[in-house]
Amino acid sequence: MSRFPGADFEAYVREVSPGLLRFAHVLTLHRAEAEDLAQEALIRVGLAWSRVRRDGNPVGYAQRTLLNLFLNKRRRRGDIPVAAVPDRPGEDAGFAAVDAFDGVRDLLAALPPKQRAAVALRYVLDLPDEQIGELLGCSPQTVRSQVSRGLAALRAQEGSR
Repeated sequence: MSRFPGADFEAYVREVSPGLLRFAHVLTLHRAEAEDLAQEALIRVGLAWSRVRRDGNPVGYAQRTLLNLFLNKRRRRGDIPVAAVPDRPGEDAGFAAVDAFDGVRDLLAALPPKQRAAVALRYVLDLPDEQIGELLGCSPQTVRSQVSRGLAALRAQEGSR
């Protein structure tokens, strides 16, 4: 018997997993770490599913959870036993493109975590400043500053190559 009421959580996971995984990949810059981070975020969403579903923004909750796990670096490192490993979906072309271009990874790795998160939230998830500010726990002005500084640092790095 599933710990999650109804099949709607499974449908939710199938729908949001690719986007969460891409977001986690931009944050961590490593595929395996991104998979672990996205899995941990979905586990936490699953554990709070009845409340999260009632609150009406399960995607935002998952994004916030993933971001908090990344910024706090409190990810669980042990294996989580499961009854059956689900089939792996087809390869995500966006994921493969980032993997194929190591220059992007190197540029992003040089940014501090909060700047990298702000840039990723803006350009990967296409979120507005107000929503990014809510996720990062800062004002929209600080978001604009973080994105601006992050982009300036990326331009400076690219110019020095």
